[in-house]
Amino acid sequence: MASTSFLLPCPSPASPRLSSPRPPPLRLYPDLSPPSPSPLRLRSPRSRPPLASAASPSHSPTSSPLQALIFDCDGVILESEHLHRQAYNEAFAHFAVRCPPSTSQPLYWNSDFYDELQNRIGGGKPKMRWYFNENGWPSSPIFETPPSTDSDKERLIDILQDWKTERYKEIIKSGTVEPRPGVLQLMDDAKGAGIRLAVCSAATKSSVVLCLENLIGIERFESLDCFLAGDDVIAKKPDPSIYLTAARKLGVLGKNCLVVEDSVIGLQAASGAGMPCIITYTSSTANQDFKDAIATYPDLSNVRLQDLKSLLQNSLVAN
Repeated sequence: MASTSFLLPCPSPASPRLSSPRPPPLRLYPDLSPPSPSPLRLRSPRSRPPLASAASPSHSPTSSPLQALIFDCDGVILESEHLHRQAYNEAFAHFAVRCPPSTSQPLYWNSDFYDELQNRIGGGKPKMRWYFNENGWPSSPIFETPPSTDSDKERLIDILQDWKTERYKEIIKSGTVEPRPGVLQLMDDAKGAGIRLAVCSAATKSSVVLCLENLIGIERFESLDCFLAGDDVIAKKPDPSIYLTAARKLGVLGKNCLVVEDSVIGLQAASGAGMPCIITYTSSTANQDFKDAIATYPDLSNVRLQDLKSLLQNSLVAN
């Protein structure tokens, strides 16, 4: 590998068309100067609720139309976006990624910009690919010159994403990150009631597996009836592919599935698959337009399985 070289000044083409509803246009050039570093502040761990004591139930039909409960991971099982943003910024610093290349500091995505970006584009590689396509491919020590061919661009994305993923894993394995309120109880109640349980995430499989094993426990993870990650489908959310695939694997009609998401991107994916969706929003998604959701909650701490059954029943009747 040769030494660092710099890209010509980056163009500013028009923003790409993205699925509606459309939030305000992204600010393409976030503040490139990071604030003074501060220690990662994560919530202290607390004991996990026990698994449901019932033996693995058979999936016998019930009077309720709810036959499968499907969770997203990031933002639903754990509030993770600030952890992903930290890992991306550390990757940009590690590889001296400069975009625009005329800047003296590594690329830095501030929290306001990242909130907009992650609410627009699902998946880590698509985020970087979109950003570099908009702002020009960056200078870095990875190539003698900034990548110009498709293969070199994809190699740069792969290298950055792999390093970022490993850093994110270190954060998750620290033992100081815990599930969002109410998630484990709903999972256990669903399994105890014979309802199929699935997790569908746009993130890479290795990252999601690590999160689930550490946050819901290996026994719950292994008892899932379906688990799909971004690696398992060609198109990322808001494309409905991941939920359509889950329905086939579960052997359940879309209308009998209930999806738990945290963002408009996830809501669009569920709706595109014909699946009713509830939203448990985070601080970064609270202001999005969730009019197509059948219910919206700040978290799941006060949501019970019977509530979800009633919501789905009422939704089917209304439609």
